[in-house]
Amino acid sequence: MQSPHVSRSRPGAAGPPDEHRPASAHPRAGASASFAELLKRVKAEGLLDLDPRYYIGRLALNTGLLAIGFVAFFALGDSWWQLLVAVWMGLCGGQSAFMWHDAGHKAMFRGKRAASAVGYIHANLVNGVSYGWWVNHHNRHHSNPNHLTMDPDIGRRTAIFDIKQYASRSGSQRFVVRYQSVLFFVLLVLESFKMNRTAVRAIARGQTRRPVLESSLLLLRAAVYLTAVFTVLSPVPAVLFILVQHASLGVYFGLIFAPNHKGMEVRDGAEETLDWLERQVLTSRNIRPSLLVDFLYGGLNYQVEHHLFPAMPQKNLRRARELTREYCAERGVPYHEVGFWASYREVASYLHKVSAPIRRGEIVPARRAA
Repeated sequence: MQSPHVSRSRPGAAGPPDEHRPASAHPRAGASASFAELLKRVKAEGLLDLDPRYYIGRLALNTGLLAIGFVAFFALGDSWWQLLVAVWMGLCGGQSAFMWHDAGHKAMFRGKRAASAVGYIHANLVNGVSYGWWVNHHNRHHSNPNHLTMDPDIGRRTAIFDIKQYASRSGSQRFVVRYQSVLFFVLLVLESFKMNRTAVRAIARGQTRRPVLESSLLLLRAAVYLTAVFTVLSPVPAVLFILVQHASLGVYFGLIFAPNHKGMEVRDGAEETLDWLERQVLTSRNIRPSLLVDFLYGGLNYQVEHHLFPAMPQKNLRRARELTREYCAERGVPYHEVGFWASYREVASYLHKVSAPIRRGEIVPARRAA
């Protein structure tokens, strides 16, 4: 298990070359020497080449899964069996998230118009998430993963990843932190609702480039969704359908993203301390691949490779994993990959360890001024 805070001094930290950096990531000096060699091997096998036909198939599959859910919903009518449909639709929402994710990274289509269309449809219309907010947020995460002040994925969580974060938590947040190894997973049922709320706030605060488009899609989704649910179902089953569908999606979201970085190396400070290759490899955890795992995680189980090559099509990540593992072994760079259950045990153990001083009463934060 990595320590919760590792500080290194690495001069000349650098990012990926422009053509492989997420569109809104901050510019950097260029690839480090070690990353350049790995990149050369990956390019030699054409692993960064796009294959739109593959993603057309993935989009068709995703549409088919959603269609099955809609057919079942209208066929069953006002029935308690609809709660199973709600779970199915939650899982379909997670699969749709892979579509907007890959579109946002330009792994699906290089053209901005096609990628944006896929992104807005699958994020705003299907899931009620702001695509514009997500792209900015996610690209900043990719630039500085697991950095306490530079990674927004760390900043927006109630859970803490370093004991120094505890001072900023208050009220019920402190209770959550005390038992975060368990409550982190329990509270995933709220993740979808939180993403919907964040979408509304981001648009209202002017944090998106296309507020009219995004808000129109969110309103259209809400109108169609609520009309269908409350027309087909009586009030109590309708409310339960909404709760179960969002809870299922939230848990799926959380279980996909939880193993990616939590429990891996954490950094802090005003400047990035690792070069591009180490920054992505040391902070990421892979889940051992299989056909089922690859499908359930949408390729994000290859988290190391995805962070090194964010514009790489999903279907090429398996081969990139082989090249990356070999290269890291040659260079002596730790490469972390575990099985499905082991990944969540590591996350829970890490969260438990970070919050242990609080449970022992060793950390008593000062009271905030009234």
